[in-house]
Amino acid sequence: MLGASSPFIMRRVTSALMNFLFITADQWRGDCLSALQHPCVQTPALDALAAEGVLFARHYCQAVPCGPSRASLHTGLYLMNHRSVINGTPLDRRHANWAQVLRGAGYDPVLFGYTDTSVDPRDYPPDDPALTTFEGLLPGLKPEVLLNEGDLATWAEWLRSQGHPVPERLYDLFLTKTDQPEWEAGGPAPASLALKAEHHDTRFLTDRAIDYISRASGSTGPGWCVHLSLLRPHPPWIAPAPYNAMYPPEALPDFLRAATPAEESAHPWLDYQMRQRGARVPADERKLRRLKASYFGLMTEVDDNLGRLMSALESLGETENTFIIFTSDHGEQMGDHWLLGKSGYFDQSYHVPLIIRDPDASAASTRGNKVDAFTEHVDVMPTLIDRAGIEVPVACDGHSLLPWLQSVQGPIGWRDAAHWEFDFRDPADPAIEQALGLLMGACNLAVIRDDNYKYVHFAGLPSLLFDLQADPCEQVDRSRDPAMQSVVLAYAEKMLAWRAQHADKTLSHVKLTDEGPIRRTADGQIERGL
Repeated sequence: MLGASSPFIMRRVTSALMNFLFITADQWRGDCLSALQHPCVQTPALDALAAEGVLFARHYCQAVPCGPSRASLHTGLYLMNHRSVINGTPLDRRHANWAQVLRGAGYDPVLFGYTDTSVDPRDYPPDDPALTTFEGLLPGLKPEVLLNEGDLATWAEWLRSQGHPVPERLYDLFLTKTDQPEWEAGGPAPASLALKAEHHDTRFLTDRAIDYISRASGSTGPGWCVHLSLLRPHPPWIAPAPYNAMYPPEALPDFLRAATPAEESAHPWLDYQMRQRGARVPADERKLRRLKASYFGLMTEVDDNLGRLMSALESLGETENTFIIFTSDHGEQMGDHWLLGKSGYFDQSYHVPLIIRDPDASAASTRGNKVDAFTEHVDVMPTLIDRAGIEVPVACDGHSLLPWLQSVQGPIGWRDAAHWEFDFRDPADPAIEQALGLLMGACNLAVIRDDNYKYVHFAGLPSLLFDLQADPCEQVDRSRDPAMQSVVLAYAEKMLAWRAQHADKTLSHVKLTDEGPIRRTADGQIERGL
């Protein structure tokens, strides 16, 4: 067996050519697929991908916002283990990620977009620009095209080559609208982005990925490996035509929330969050509806471009050699519970889509299947490397999803709940600590959510319990109800057991003996040596 990026990651023998296409959208709620009967959003390309693969209907990310969530997605580790807790917290270099592992196995993983990886400062001189941003590059990935909110230069250069005027402040490309009244001011639809859809960042990145795959198609080696990381439907929620007018704001579903913000904000953290600019909803509900319509329009724009990408794979003859994953880093509140953005403990921020298509004949029986078991972002990294024939590191908190692709029954003993964490500290600003009377280390929460209950444990604030059968919208906290104390205790114990089971396992599977090291593999085999 050949070593990869760590002596504890081994390659199994595999000879079949396999390409990898790992696609992430940003801030895409898990219910927003027409394959899941969303009342508005139309996603025909993703629906078609689901029909050829497996749709994981109850898939959850491990953290918000972007940086912590992607750290879990890329490493297979829970937040409590990788500890990149907020945007800007470094990701410790000792944690292996899927790109490093595949590169060690002979692949050349390339990036179109961004990864929001806060680099380990110990590897850089003090004046290095990499230490001034959380939008760093995931180790192991080779950037073909970088595009993130802080680095739009490559896209801007291409726009200039197309004869498009480029503003001095590049971020204005996301903000400049056509000259028309907004919908809440009497306009017929949300004002469209001044930039045409064929010039938008979604189209640009998708085209660059198609160009790369066209060049790589048919090349020798284990196969190509592309990570396409799209910014949309992340704000600003201003969609180019025709997507701006695709979903009439007046026809959108109502918001899931209490009757008033005061009724919603009974918990100290939620009360604080609802008073923060950028997290609270606009006072004008018509503006909120316009934002929601644009959010949905940006989703369909992504879907259309993914449809073009899938068509390109087909025309190149690569479909039957390409393992495809589509997911998002996290969700979006979009007015539910009187919030915007991603934070806290509500499902809207953590439930995200996951679709996987395996071209192998072993997946034929599951094509078009919908999995209702709980799956998590920590499962994605093990799935990628397992499909490449590489041993899953014991340190991973997640499990390969290949059994769900090979059998409609899935594996025995699969998890019966989803788990996630949220850290609301800010080392550069103690405002929330002062407002809530907390030490920085107590500014966090953890969630366990199953079919029946959601238990939210705050390190320094009161816990919460929601009865999801009686109260699926999470309106009534039952944690102080005398009749529910046995349930609170049971879920607190489940939370403790989950944390104990998933403490850092990097070397805990190895024992040094008089015959040398002996290790236990992730699938339970006992082997000699590292």
